[in-house]
Amino acid sequence: MDKDLRDRGTENEVKGKAKEMKGELRGDLGDATDNTSEHVKGRAEQVKGKIQKNFGEAEKAVDDAV
Repeated sequence: MDKDLRDRGTENEVKGKAKEMKGELRGDLGDATDNTSEHVKGRAEQVKGKIQKNFGEAEKAVDDAV
């Protein structure tokens, strides 16, 4: 369990950070082009990425505690 959980945590952390950055860029692009729909979609993707990243950090913390 220890190595598996740590690996999954790292994977979720990296994928979440990438999704967060992509969403921020998409939201900024929506702002720059005055496209509200793209802005909202980008910010939603950014939040999903932040949640995934934090979940990965929590998985790693649980692994360290066990």
